Amino acid sequence: MFELRVEKLRIGVVGFGKMGMLHAGIVNALSEAELVAVCEKNGLIRRFLRKILKSVTVVDDVEKLCQMDLDAVYVTTPISSHFPVVKSLYESKVAYNLFVEKTLASNFKEAKEISELARSFGGVNMVGYMRRFSVLFKKAKNLLDQGVIGEPISFKAYAYSSDFFGVKGNLKVHTPQVGVVRDLGCHAIDLALWFFGDFRVEDVKIESIINDSSADSAYFKVRGPNDLVGKFNVSWCVDGYRIPEVGFIIEGSEGTLSVNDDELTLNLKNGKKQKWFRHDLGDQVGFWLGSPEYYREDESFVKAVISRKTVEPCFETAASVDCIIDEVLARAG
Repeated sequence: MFELRVEKLRIGVVGFGKMGMLHAGIVNALSEAELVAVCEKNGLIRRFLRKILKSVTVVDDVEKLCQMDLDAVYVTTPISSHFPVVKSLYESKVAYNLFVEKTLASNFKEAKEISELARSFGGVNMVGYMRRFSVLFKKAKNLLDQGVIGEPISFKAYAYSSDFFGVKGNLKVHTPQVGVVRDLGCHAIDLALWFFGDFRVEDVKIESIINDSSADSAYFKVRGPNDLVGKFNVSWCVDGYRIPEVGFIIEGSEGTLSVNDDELTLNLKNGKKQKWFRHDLGDQVGFWLGSPEYYREDESFVKAVISRKTVEPCFETAASVDCIIDEVLARAG
């Protein structure tokens, strides 16, 4: 186990695309941590980083981080590479405190093995389901836990974006190979597991709207505890969603709760109604990059590493999302 310092944590980032840059920027804004190393396969990006990040070591291979004496590493590479990268980080003893962007792996088998490696090597681990750090979704979770709408009976969840709206039949368009359920729908699945506990998948329909090789829209039904019924709609092809949005409409025995990335509405059978927006819930952070959720997420991870305490969502929790996704894809054939 690495000895943690009283000075700033030494942080490395593997994969310096959009998410790598975002987390690196936030880490450097935290008083407890600093970016000291980047691993990036792209030679052009490496040359650029060496010019602008004079105090950061830039390498092309994970194992070259071994001598950097890192306290923690962020893995922000494509999902298909998470498993080999994480495995190499552990086995090469680069660091035992790891943050991995969603989803944890390409399938449940890999996610389960990563979770087992984490238990074996120790350290703090976390997966980037940032909506758990939204003031609105946290408020919704608290209201559900308090039983404000009574016993949940059913819910409808959606995860929409307009990334590929209006490009039906375009063979030149290349969507993420992991498909819409793993790329976008994973956020709705993670929140549903957080809200309600485990559930099983029943009916599934996946559509290829853009072209035959694209899994870009999905519908599936689930059944959870106490016969809770849930329905998911996930798509990259919905008009009006310039920024991806995740939302829920939850029916309970005492009322209805609706929540998405922008607002939360409560309608109770006793006539009480209330609505909250982000600013109503103190949505402020020390450094705003991307959205406030990312700052809270990274701050939670860094503080957990310093205190050597577990933090959610950990690898084991996130593996449940990969399990549900595998069920959805299996039922879709």
